[in-house]
Amino acid sequence: MISQPSRHCTVELQALPSRIGQVRRIVSAQLRYWHLDPLIDVAALGVTELLTNVHRHARPDKMCTVEIELLLDRLTVSVHDHDPRLPELRDAEPFATCGRGLAMVAAVSESWGVRPQGAAGKIVWFTLPAPPMTMALPTYPVYGAAADGRYADTRDAGQQAPV
Repeated sequence: MISQPSRHCTVELQALPSRIGQVRRIVSAQLRYWHLDPLIDVAALGVTELLTNVHRHARPDKMCTVEIELLLDRLTVSVHDHDPRLPELRDAEPFATCGRGLAMVAAVSESWGVRPQGAAGKIVWFTLPAPPMTMALPTYPVYGAAADGRYADTRDAGQQAPV
């Protein structure tokens, strides 16, 4: 039985440095709206790394689609670009300024991978475990409670509640 509906957000963009910051803010705002604040930093880091790879390596263009989807207890972040070449996980030198993006995604995510799409490109994705969803329930006074939250009468013979 599905107890929570799927939540989905898609953003299409050209992976330019100025756009990457915008997408980070969009992802952060969407996760905040879904009450997934604990995932914001990790998801923003992961999407930044994936979009940076598109910016640096994708051909023939830098167009891509970012999708975030919450399904039950799993958040999936994916980036689809039009370059069919698959990324490689590398061992970067300690002082290298590039080459460790996928290693960072692998380190902070629960799982990650690549789905080739033939001539249409590829999808690089990662997942994060979502904290249990807790719905904020409206506050209604408890039966017999005074306005300040103390009990006025328990209706149980022999017991007096503090007033």
